[in-house]
Amino acid sequence: MIEGNPNSAVRAVIYEDLQCPDSAHFREMLDRRILPRFAQKVAFEHRDFPLAKHNWARKAAIVSRFFDTVSPQLAIEWRRYALSNLSWITPDNFNQTLSAFAREHGADPANATAALGDKSFADAVERDYRDGVARGIARTPTVLVRDEPFIETFTFEEISASLEKATDGR
Repeated sequence: MIEGNPNSAVRAVIYEDLQCPDSAHFREMLDRRILPRFAQKVAFEHRDFPLAKHNWARKAAIVSRFFDTVSPQLAIEWRRYALSNLSWITPDNFNQTLSAFAREHGADPANATAALGDKSFADAVERDYRDGVARGIARTPTVLVRDEPFIETFTFEEISASLEKATDGR
């Protein structure tokens, strides 16, 4: 899943957990400040890194893969929705929340729920996770800008300086 300019040579690889408060904070920063400034110059690649301590993060990542097959924008919207509603989504209401989101966004709720059991979506999430582990990722979000890591809590100024440098070719 890519936001911004998919044809850009400049990549920001985002390892995120869809149940992580720090990932939610980064999502806000991405929407409010980073994308408005860098969307034309940078490809922001989303990778799933569901942490074991979060009891519905893996399910949310799997569903994001399903929504990507419906519409890439819907997958991003689901990620945004999950991260902005951390305070009330629970393992007990996850499927109900998922169904309501799907219905409100024109997707079939039954297909969205069934996707939770789809091995291909689960395998895609696992590939992202293993790739992250191989790169030394342990916390979310971790954003790599030309392999420079920004981990968990960082400022807009810190990451934007790195993005500016990468887009200026320095």
